[in-house]
Amino acid sequence: MSTDSSANNTIDLFPDLEISLSRSARFWIILFLDIPSVICSLCLIIHIIIDRTQRHSLYNHTIFLILIVNLPVQLLDTGLYLSVIRNGLVQPSLPIVCLLWLLADYCFYCMGVILLTWLAIERHILIFYDQWVTNQRGRFLFHYLPLILIIFYVCLFYIVGIFVLPCDNVYDYTSLYCDVGPCLESYKFINLWETNFNYCCPVIIETVASISLLLRVQWQKRRLRRSNQWRKQRRMIMQLGLVSGINTVMNLPLYIVFIARSCGLATQSSTEAKIWFDFLSYGIVFFFPFASLCQFPILRKQITKTLTCIVARPSLPHRLLTISSAKVMPRNNPV
Repeated sequence: MSTDSSANNTIDLFPDLEISLSRSARFWIILFLDIPSVICSLCLIIHIIIDRTQRHSLYNHTIFLILIVNLPVQLLDTGLYLSVIRNGLVQPSLPIVCLLWLLADYCFYCMGVILLTWLAIERHILIFYDQWVTNQRGRFLFHYLPLILIIFYVCLFYIVGIFVLPCDNVYDYTSLYCDVGPCLESYKFINLWETNFNYCCPVIIETVASISLLLRVQWQKRRLRRSNQWRKQRRMIMQLGLVSGINTVMNLPLYIVFIARSCGLATQSSTEAKIWFDFLSYGIVFFFPFASLCQFPILRKQITKTLTCIVARPSLPHRLLTISSAKVMPRNNPV
C-alpha cells in the first residue's frame, strides 16, 4: 500500500510525510470503516466455506482469496496504523513487529492488487470462454494455476525483499511503519520492478480488462441474456465494475504520480497528492467485501434482515422502563 522508501534507503522519491487531515479524524474514519469491513469479510468467508455450491463455484475462488489476503491488511496493518496515530507508538515496540507490518502493508496489499487484476481477466474467461474450464485440465491451466503462481510470486518476492536482503534500518517506533521501508527499496532495479510490475501494470491491465468487459457485454447483451447463466454473469459484472472502479480511482492516480516523480517531475503538489492517495488506498480493502456482496444475494438478504431486526428491536433499558411504568401506573377504579 505504501510505496514510500525509508529515510535509510538509497531511493527516496517521496519524503516521509503525513496528510493534512488530523490524526484523530483519521483514527475515527479508519475505525468506522474497518470494523464493518472485517465483519463483512468474515461473513463472506464463512458463507463460501459452509455453502457447498458457493465453495465449488469457480466464480468465487478469486474473491475468496482476495478476502483472505485482505485480512492481514484489515487487522494487522490497520491495527498498527491506528495504534500509532492514536497512542503515538508502535505496540509492541519490536523490530519483528515492524517487519510484519511491512509484510502486511506491502506483500498482502500487493497480492490483493494482482488478484484483482486476475479477477478482471478471469471474468472474460468465465463469461465468454467458459468452454476453457469445462474439463479438469482446463480448470487447472486457466483457473487454479494463475492463482498459485500469483500467490507464490508475491510471497517469494516480499519475503526475500523484507527478511532476506541486507540493509541498515533504524526503527522509529513513534512513526508510521516504524519510519522504515522494505530492504528491497535499497536496490534501484528491484524497487523499480516492484513499482512498475507489482503495482502500476496490474492496475492498468485491470482498468483495461474491466472496461473492455463492460463494452463487450454491452455489445453482446442480447446473446448473453439468452444464456441460463445470465443472472449470475450480471452479478459478476456488477461486482467487478464496483471493485475496479474503486481500485482505479484510488490506485491509478497514485502510480501516475509515482511515475511522474520517477521521471523527475517532482513538485510539492505531487507529493501532497501522493500521500493523500496512499491514505485513500485503504478504501480499496475496506470496500471490497461490500462490493462482493453483489455476487451473494442470499447472504445479502440475510445480513439486511439481521440488521433490520437489530435496528427495529427496542433497546433493553427502554423495554424495562416501559414495563416498570406500566406496573406503577395506578388503575382507574370502576365507579
